[in-house]
Amino acid sequence: MTDIRPMDLGEILDGGLTVYRRHFSLLVQLGVVALWLPVALTIYLQLSGGPQLHPVLYAVTLLIQYFASLLLTAGAVRVISDSYLGHPPRLHDALSLGFSKIWPLFVVGIGYAVVVFVCMLVPGVIAAVLIPILAKGGAAIPALIVGLALFAGAVWFLVFVACGYALTTQVVVLEELGGSFDAFGRSWDLTRGFKRKVFATAAVALIIFSLPAACVAVLAEALRQPAPPVGQAFTVLAALLPIVMTPLLSCIFTLMYYDLRVRREAFDLQVLGQQLGIG
Repeated sequence: MTDIRPMDLGEILDGGLTVYRRHFSLLVQLGVVALWLPVALTIYLQLSGGPQLHPVLYAVTLLIQYFASLLLTAGAVRVISDSYLGHPPRLHDALSLGFSKIWPLFVVGIGYAVVVFVCMLVPGVIAAVLIPILAKGGAAIPALIVGLALFAGAVWFLVFVACGYALTTQVVVLEELGGSFDAFGRSWDLTRGFKRKVFATAAVALIIFSLPAACVAVLAEALRQPAPPVGQAFTVLAALLPIVMTPLLSCIFTLMYYDLRVRREAFDLQVLGQQLGIG
């Protein structure tokens, strides 16, 4: 059983990697069960001419992959939490919790997408109104300055909001809520005063997650013409990587959730066990 305590950025990353390595086999099994179908469809699409030749199948694949990723993420949170409680993680328990949380996570995901869209839309509308007015008045330089300022402000605001709602998945999976949208307020409360830490942790985690996929994708594209069989092998590998890498994101974000709850609420193992119904 591992104590839950406040952690700095390095400790969260190290702890996430430790849990990921300790339960790598189980997390990969979970990834295979959750993602085998969308991964198989993705491989078929990539090897049969690309998504542009199969737009309907591509859309269906994206939809299936989204729901499968929700299942994998929720299941991984259960594995991580069981590990902290000293309770042997089991694939059945992870899948059971994952299936029970798919719909709430889907609702929250839709809400998150709407929030992000609004955050991008408002500055865009303001820019579309102000910049032409300034440009017509012969104020090209002020128009450019206003455009750059609006762009910078929009990026900052989008990142700020994204950091505030970064823990909605963990909240939905680990807490009892009156409704799915309560996860937004709950995540915002937990991240209040810690958004820089959330941003830094999320940025490093996303780099760790994206770098292998980017490298493999570049190799696949580079070898597609000179060595088609090797290029296809790298294409298949790129499609398989989410099975292995997605649980790592869950490990890091779940430990960040633990850290913020400990800091704000003296969150401990007993509370975690009660939330999962095993304490």
